[in-house]
Amino acid sequence: MDHQTGSNQTQTKLVIPAYVKAISGSLAGIVEAACLQPTDVIKTRLQLDGAGVYKGILHCGTTTVKTEGVRALWKGLTPFSTHLTLKYALRMGSNAVLQSAFKDSDTGKISVGGRFLSGFGAGAIEAVAIVTPFEVVKIRLQQQKGMSQEALKYKGPIHCARLIVREEGLKGLWSGAGPTIMRNGTNQAFMFTAKNTFDKVLWRKDEGDGKVLQAYQSMMSGFLAGIVGPVCTGPFDVVKTRLMAQSGEMKYKGMVHAFSSIYAEEGLRALWKGLIPRLMRIPPGQAIMWGVADQVIGFYETRYIQLNRNNDNDIPILGV
Repeated sequence: MDHQTGSNQTQTKLVIPAYVKAISGSLAGIVEAACLQPTDVIKTRLQLDGAGVYKGILHCGTTTVKTEGVRALWKGLTPFSTHLTLKYALRMGSNAVLQSAFKDSDTGKISVGGRFLSGFGAGAIEAVAIVTPFEVVKIRLQQQKGMSQEALKYKGPIHCARLIVREEGLKGLWSGAGPTIMRNGTNQAFMFTAKNTFDKVLWRKDEGDGKVLQAYQSMMSGFLAGIVGPVCTGPFDVVKTRLMAQSGEMKYKGMVHAFSSIYAEEGLRALWKGLIPRLMRIPPGQAIMWGVADQVIGFYETRYIQLNRNNDNDIPILGV
């Protein structure tokens, strides 16, 4: 009796290695930083504007250009681009590792809850390891006003980091770590879950199926996935920025004190200051990030996963 083991062979769903996702994230970070740095500068200045100097996004941008020149909109680009490159590499890689722990050992599938927790874990890891110290330096550089290099306290990212450590200790680079963990964890929990959902609903794409999305499809899914997080985490972002910007005399004693002080002094709406610039930056940023990352991951899928599937189909039929 012949047993056609080739036709009955159960195909194991191949997964994309964590290092491939890490590489895709790092390349995406470079492109995103170059495109969206001006919106991040404007967002930071609006969040630090307790006195109401700026009347809105356009006023902040035009005032910055008039008083400091166009280059001021790219202040902090070096730490921002480095920060995004490392952050996205760690985010994509750690999320892949965490998802593997939540996958069903038999089917290889992951539940919505598992995907959500993996995203939160990846966001928390990146917040502690990369985001907090880089954003402290970035925000200190961005809040400086003026065109004269001699008049600025911080001369550059390295000088800024050294001066913070000298004046505030190493812990100064992790100012605002608490709200940063909450912001990034929640953001990535929603983002990874939503991105996967939009890919399935809009394009019938599942990870590892060998189908490569067009760039515009990845960008649309990424854009939609990037909207929810900023709305939910706005207060954490404002508190994080205020805590990170402090040097010398500390107005805010911690995350809870910052929340209560901002609410008491500036009202509830102040906790969502900078939301519009965040929505101008994060959804387009996620669109750019996924547009690049999915192409890198898709290249791996078409070159390696599909090749392995073709080799499996070449397995000869065995007879006994």
